[in-house]
Amino acid sequence: MRLNDKNWSEGVARLAVKYSAKLTFGEAQEALLELAQIEISENSVWRLTQHWGEALRRVEAQEDERANGTVESLATGKVETKSDVRLGASMDGTMIYIRGEAWKELKVGCFFEIEQAPTLDPETMDWIDLAHARKLSYVSYLGGPEPFGKKMWTESKRRAWHRAGDTQVVGDGAVWIWNLVADYFYDAHQVVDWYHATEHLATAAHLAFGEGTPEASRWFKQQETPLFQGHADRIAQTILALADQHPDTKEKLQEQAGYFIHYHHRMQYMDLRSDGWVIGSGMVESGGRRFKDRFAQAGMRWSRSGAERLLPVRSAYMSRRFDVRWRTAYNSPPN
Repeated sequence: MRLNDKNWSEGVARLAVKYSAKLTFGEAQEALLELAQIEISENSVWRLTQHWGEALRRVEAQEDERANGTVESLATGKVETKSDVRLGASMDGTMIYIRGEAWKELKVGCFFEIEQAPTLDPETMDWIDLAHARKLSYVSYLGGPEPFGKKMWTESKRRAWHRAGDTQVVGDGAVWIWNLVADYFYDAHQVVDWYHATEHLATAAHLAFGEGTPEASRWFKQQETPLFQGHADRIAQTILALADQHPDTKEKLQEQAGYFIHYHHRMQYMDLRSDGWVIGSGMVESGGRRFKDRFAQAGMRWSRSGAERLLPVRSAYMSRRFDVRWRTAYNSPPN
């Protein structure tokens, strides 16, 4: 089907769907009128997005099949030369409302190249070379970790993860993330996001000394440096000692200590930064916020089918693949 909804032209359909990737359907309608002098109803924008979103989902599935087939063929062929590119991946979750199901977690994954770039240190005001995430691409899945893990694995093949000179995965403390890492990316450098780690450190300070107190601030500053230096296990013991001194918050302090005990091997921040790796998961958290901005604005309630047809549009747009996938979808034979 080349045209949809009262035979809108290909150009109008493409713009309506592309604008809907980043704007509400009503805002897309207004943008089409203001920027392109195209008069189209909000319902028509929605219907076009539903139709072509399903087509883009099929294109994405076809790309997945090719990516999987390409890597599988390597098993019987010659070994490819490793590239000098360093690749990273990160995962997170955000919540959107599905009618009849309430709030459901939308899992978001991000892949990126790691490049060194001069960066201004806000404390020393010196310029230093730090790792940054570049050339980002995103995958998303409304559901459980197992299907999402398969989508992450497929995207890793599309990004030539197997040819990268070295790899890393960054995430917060969610158990499902590290279970997927163990299944699919076990040989990558692993790091718990620095900012999540410091949030747990701040929580321990507040539990022991009171939120907003000078004592809490002072203790936090004292522990922040050893945490960066890779001494999370030592910090855990310090928190356990505090737990014995504060019976009212003992159990919660023990929980915070357990976090640092469990993840200490993924908290070698100074060594990782010195070796040219990123230590924060801001790239996927920013991506999660961008998905949430489109799917979880005030009053938004989605049908599952409606959300699942828009997700491949949003993912393609954020990954800078929309135009390529649109051409494939538009020129594909009708079903």
